[in-house]
Amino acid sequence: MDDDAKLELMQKRIIKSYAWQRDIIIPFSKDFDCTADELEKVFFDLLDLSSLEALHATFESAEDICLYQKLNADLKLCWFIDTLELIPRQDGKNLKMKLVKEIKNGKSYEDAVKEGKLELFQLLKKEAES
Repeated sequence: MDDDAKLELMQKRIIKSYAWQRDIIIPFSKDFDCTADELEKVFFDLLDLSSLEALHATFESAEDICLYQKLNADLKLCWFIDTLELIPRQDGKNLKMKLVKEIKNGKSYEDAVKEGKLELFQLLKKEAES
């Protein structure tokens, strides 16, 4: 077996792993309306072996970042914090981090956003009283 064949075999072992298939390949192939093989080929062409090895871990860490940004948008914190400057940046960050942890611990996203809106209102009231 030559070096290219060994490299391809190693790449296939990574991308065919259960975690990769469950978390990345199957969901994204459905999102992109393509086959799993097509998506795997794209990843093979775009990423080297070390990037493939690290991709699942970066995917998991990006999930938290995406959730954090989604909460920022759904709670309109960019407006309250950056535009209107009504809430201190650290208070907004603490609220988002609290909600991210709750969601990761099983709370539904919808319930977390409802709770976040109530807490946001409390932050606004606190600032109004200051």
